[in-house]
Amino acid sequence: MRPLALIFDFGGVLMDWDPRYLYRKVFDGNAQAMEAFLAEIDFPEWNRLQDEGRPFAEAVEALSRQFPQYADLIRLYDERWEESLRGPIHHTVEILQRLKEAGFPLYALSNWSLEKYRLVRPKHAFFNWFEQVLVSGEVKVTKPDSRIYKIFLERTGLSAGDCLFIDDSQPNITVARQLGFQAVHFESPAKLEAQLQNMGFFQSVATG
Repeated sequence: MRPLALIFDFGGVLMDWDPRYLYRKVFDGNAQAMEAFLAEIDFPEWNRLQDEGRPFAEAVEALSRQFPQYADLIRLYDERWEESLRGPIHHTVEILQRLKEAGFPLYALSNWSLEKYRLVRPKHAFFNWFEQVLVSGEVKVTKPDSRIYKIFLERTGLSAGDCLFIDDSQPNITVARQLGFQAVHFESPAKLEAQLQNMGFFQSVATG
């Protein structure tokens, strides 16, 4: 059966985010030096803790103590964080709009620092199209931890089997399916559009 609600991830699905967008400028295009820096400080793990609710000020201080030689570079990520965003992924936003106009309930479940989400949210109208948004920084649990999916279901009153979860991370998709969600691994807007078309989501738009 077709799901009753669609749940979207933000980063990599609706928003084009990558810390390299900022650091390429800082490293003047020296990709090797940039990648060595990101690997040495273990950027993914450091960033995950902010997604789990750690304040950026605390995060910058802690990592700068560990890597004092990179203190300026670390602080830049907080101060110029918006430069790690290229903005909305417009084709996916268009898909989201079609779903909204067709009357499907839309929800969001994303790993994101609450303070940075609050910074960006007022700048893009599509954030207002969701019935509810749950970001990990608010509940201090990140995907793919099963707890955040359960919190989502409790808050929305939805059943997992009535939801279609869309995310660009395969581990996140795997856990969602284990919990009973229908799920689509996002690879590109065009592929998502084709998958939703095959599932019948756009039938009323095409024939209306």
